[in-house]
Amino acid sequence: MTTYTVGYLVGSLSRESINRTLSKALIRLAPPSLTFTEIGIGNLPLYNRDLDASYPPAALELKAAIEAADAVLFITPEYNRSLPGALKNALDWASRPWGANSLTHKPSGVIGASPGALGTALAQQSLRGVLAFCNAPQMTAPEAYIHFLPDVFLEDGTVANESTEEFLRTYMQEFADFVERVHTILPQRRGQG
Repeated sequence: MTTYTVGYLVGSLSRESINRTLSKALIRLAPPSLTFTEIGIGNLPLYNRDLDASYPPAALELKAAIEAADAVLFITPEYNRSLPGALKNALDWASRPWGANSLTHKPSGVIGASPGALGTALAQQSLRGVLAFCNAPQMTAPEAYIHFLPDVFLEDGTVANESTEEFLRTYMQEFADFVERVHTILPQRRGQG
């Protein structure tokens, strides 16, 4: 069995983020063919093209972490009907400078949780547009707009609802299958844009 390393980005900077709790559940429910490393985005300065010739250390670390991963999983909240600014900023750093896009051919998954019944549908739509421009293949099904309920998602990543747990387990198996398909078909480029 081939094992793939998944770098995951939590789009919220909050320590108490419900999407951080969701990330714990996803890791618990993932098949053994996936291992996980969090890629932090909280220390990045705002993207500025003037720094393209001399990237700050936090941006270099971000790019290196994405390039070292076999796939990337984005776990994002929705802010004002779109993706959070911190996550968009990370994508801007990761995809620059021109010709050194760390997301090229990187298998990607998008999921998110919200207290609202619509989950993070609009944030995911915005994020998918950015990932498409960055040439990152995306798992398009199943879609996962998670209605977060505190009595279902426990802090340690336990999912206390059987049907929700099964849905997330299926999502993670589908993501593992998708990552394997992409790696079979597309050559993985490091830092190419």
